[in-house]
Amino acid sequence: MSTSISARQLTVEFPIFENSHRSLKKKVLHLTTGGTIGNDAGNHPVVCALDALDFEFKDGDRVGLVGHNGSGKTTLLRVLSGIYSPTRGQLKIKGKTASLLDVSTGVDPDATGFENIYLRGIMNGFKPSMIRSKIDEIADFTELGEYLNLPVRTYSSGMMLRLTFAISTSIQADILLMDEWLSVGDADFREKAAKRLKALVDNASILVIASHNPELIDNVCNKKLQLEHGKIVASEVLGQASNPAPTLA
Repeated sequence: MSTSISARQLTVEFPIFENSHRSLKKKVLHLTTGGTIGNDAGNHPVVCALDALDFEFKDGDRVGLVGHNGSGKTTLLRVLSGIYSPTRGQLKIKGKTASLLDVSTGVDPDATGFENIYLRGIMNGFKPSMIRSKIDEIADFTELGEYLNLPVRTYSSGMMLRLTFAISTSIQADILLMDEWLSVGDADFREKAAKRLKALVDNASILVIASHNPELIDNVCNKKLQLEHGKIVASEVLGQASNPAPTLA
């Protein structure tokens, strides 16, 4: 089965519940979300974060999402990853999806490193047998040794990033979703992490990445979508990516 993502009139709206009639709050919400404030069918105020998007991604696509803060890039990635559901429209995804939007999400600070490997794997929909088959490789990659037997609340921020990055990049997926390019750890670990991320990107059928770095988008992607206030205002074919996985500081 070929990998693909297609959307028709994809819309995501967030309701405003408290004191939304006040003009000051409306103005603040407009500035912070970047969406359009309006009313739903029941005349309840809503923020339209994604507004009737149409697009199609196929095998081999490397899609860059660009736009100012609040334009809808992260919301779109969250919809593609299943965190948000569309309010209206259709979204069809064929293929297994892996999300690198926030690698630290879902960590239990009171659980050990090993326990968090299982917890994150289960959250990502993996069977226990698959997690068991990967646990030694994940542990070796982190280079945390006996610290994996300790609660992660005892970890430094760098140790936490090592653990969560190793877990999040341990399973190959057909569709890879990223919010900016990941760069973690000290110089030695960052080089190892970059190689691992390159392999993950190279083997994915479809990559969708949001970034404010135009050089990254030009080097990695063959398509670019520009979003503004939840709408696609421009799309561009960039040609084949010249460097599928740059190493960025």
